[in-house]
Formats: sequence, structure tokens, C-alpha cells
Amino acid sequence: MIERLTSIMARLRDPVEGCEWDRAQTWSSIAPYTIEEAYEVADAIARDHHADIKDELGDLLLQVVFHSRIAEESGAFDLADVVTAISDKMERRHPHIFGDARTSPGWETIKASERSDRADGSALAGVASGLPALARAEKLQKRAARVGFDWPDATGPLAKVFEEIEEVRKAGSDTVAEEVGDLLFAVTNWARHLGVDPEAALRAGNAKFEARFRAIEVEGGAAFAGSTLDQKEELWATIKRRGG
Repeated sequence: MIERLTSIMARLRDPVEGCEWDRAQTWSSIAPYTIEEAYEVADAIARDHHADIKDELGDLLLQVVFHSRIAEESGAFDLADVVTAISDKMERRHPHIFGDARTSPGWETIKASERSDRADGSALAGVASGLPALARAEKLQKRAARVGFDWPDATGPLAKVFEEIEEVRKAGSDTVAEEVGDLLFAVTNWARHLGVDPEAALRAGNAKFEARFRAIEVEGGAAFAGSTLDQKEELWATIKRRGG
């Protein structure tokens, strides 16, 4: 079945008879679509909608085939190489399942060993720069924590949050963006120490805001957009009291 999909992609990329849009794409130009498709898979999973999960996984698979086809055209690698590489990695990272080891040294230990073979020996090596900023902040913090660069408990990160709030308050127009970034980083660190996944927490916060805002739009009716802020706030409080 995968052969059918690879054939479709090869036809779309054909320099003579292919699709003009597909032929024009590069790794860089379709990377944002790859990220978007991954999030759409996550959204379908969160909604527990099986048909959508199936469709979105197909869209994500198409991205893998697309990237691999571009690579194949330049002679870099092809889809078979991608499958071989991930198969080798999964077997290597499960030596107690596919090898002779009686127990696993741990996923992170194996990954650290793999990183030690690379030129970049930093504890932060391999944290992808293309990750969403919130998720990348958490990963950077976890990596630093593994080598002892971390607060012993949540009180340190909380104090840092208050410190960063004050720095944002005092910042001028030329530094406020930098200070807000520091504040968001500090909040992420505090969440991590509280055992909270900041990405999941913010996603839930977004969903709560969206549900309440849609509810006050309905409650306010046709006059909602033209109502005052105080009236909108009153509607918000009403919906909140109802548990919305």
C-alpha cells in the first residue's frame, strides 16, 4: 500500500507531467505543513475522533513521503533509508527486547550515549530548534537538570517568575520582548517543577477560553460585538458561575 502512495508522490513531482505546486516545494517550504499536520493528529486524538485520527495520520504520512521524495531526487536518501534508519534506532534503543541485554539502561541513557558520539557534546545537543517554543523551553530545562543545573524545588522557579514579572514591568520598548521571553521561560520552569506539562496546560487553557468566549457570544446575541467591555465581563462572569 505504501508503494501506491510513493508512486502518487513521484507522479506529482514529475518535472514534466506533475503538479506545478508539488514540483515547486522544498524541504523548507513544506516543513510548516509537516508541523501543522502533526498538531492536527494531536487534535484528533484529543477529540478521540477515530475517523479523523485515521485521516490526519494519513496526512502526516504524506509529509514523510513528500520529504523523502525530495531527498531521493537529489540522491541524498529515499523512503526505504528512512524506514531502515528508524528501524535500526528502535532496535538499538531496546537492547533488552531485540538484543542480548537482560535489562534496558533506559531510553534517555541510550540517547545520551548516541549524542556523545556527535561533535556537539553539550547536554543541550539535539533539542530541535524547530520545536514550538514552549515545548523546547521545557526540553532545554530538563536537559540542564540532568547535569545538576536546576532548582531543588518549586520555590526557586516561583521566585524567578516574580523577578521576571518585575523586569517586564520596568522594561523599555527596546527590551520588553526579551523580558517577556524570560518570563515565559520562568513560568515554564515553574510548571515543570509542579509536575505540570506546560504545553498541555496551555492547550487546556486555550480550550477553556474558547469555550467560554463562544458561550458569551451566544449569550450576548446580535448585540454582543457592540456591547461595552463591562457588559462582556459580566457575561463572562455569568458563564463562569455556570461552570462553563
